[in-house]
Amino acid sequence: MSSFRTSPAASAGRTAREPMIAREHVEAAWSRVRPHVRRTPALALATGTLGLAMPVALKLESLQVSGSFKGRGAFHKLLVSKVPAAGVIAASGGNHGAAVAYAARALGHRAEIFVPTISAPTKVERLRRYGAIVHQVGAVYAEARAASQIRAEEAGALTVHAYEDPDVFAGAGSVALEFAEQACFDTLLVAVGGGGLIAGCAAALGERVKIVAVETEGTPTLHAALRAGRPVDVPISGIAADALGASRIGAPNFEIARKLVADSVLVDDAAVRAAQRGLWDELRVIAEPAGATGLAALLSGAYRPAPDEVVATLVCGANTDPASVV
Repeated sequence: MSSFRTSPAASAGRTAREPMIAREHVEAAWSRVRPHVRRTPALALATGTLGLAMPVALKLESLQVSGSFKGRGAFHKLLVSKVPAAGVIAASGGNHGAAVAYAARALGHRAEIFVPTISAPTKVERLRRYGAIVHQVGAVYAEARAASQIRAEEAGALTVHAYEDPDVFAGAGSVALEFAEQACFDTLLVAVGGGGLIAGCAAALGERVKIVAVETEGTPTLHAALRAGRPVDVPISGIAADALGASRIGAPNFEIARKLVADSVLVDDAAVRAAQRGLWDELRVIAEPAGATGLAALLSGAYRPAPDEVVATLVCGANTDPASVV
């Protein structure tokens, strides 16, 4: 386990840049996507639940349309864009692609989704059920993304990027505003892949609550970028690589994160698996590895709250084979 905390000295030496989106942009996105997505439940976990030494607020965004928070960003992008007759194209580890396919079908657009060969079969099958044309290309997300860009240029389709698009992460950030209506908390732990979710959540709440990034040791894109002071490429591996497997943090996401994210911690695969199992055993909640990563930071001690700190986290996805959890 490892931690990186932003320091005032480091912040003072940076070039002043405002985030590409702010709270008002997330609020506007929320008003647009609200008719198309679910208001997912929040649970108040009492001290002792899952062995936790403190109460925790848990938002079950795993119950969102298409099975993850990604539906919010996908709908927002399509609602504010002029979609050509060729439709939309996206690259994804699975969750973003499912969200784009779901939103495209709901809004009457054609969708092509590119996924790497490591994507879970359950996610690929869901893409097909939503009516998307699916291309499995490359061993990792970056290779699928490169193929999708070539295809989008050939077809004249709208590219819906998984995380490096302000319209997408403004929509994703609506989950934070909704959560803040349902629970009071000082700190929000957010799982990070390419950085879209944490950028949206930080823009929405980062001036009001402490935002903590949580990544696996095999997918440390933001953690490595914060240490380097800029986005850098990292090797990707481990239990959550299909969903958190961006090899580099998105540039606009990083600018928001280094301004508004207070802390970054890493958890190992065993901690993530234990969090998945705990969610099922005690709450009967199915979570994919990425969906349980925020909770894993609390259960493993990678993040240790102060005595009076009120902590919340998101179960942000459930697109996995239930047999792998139960």
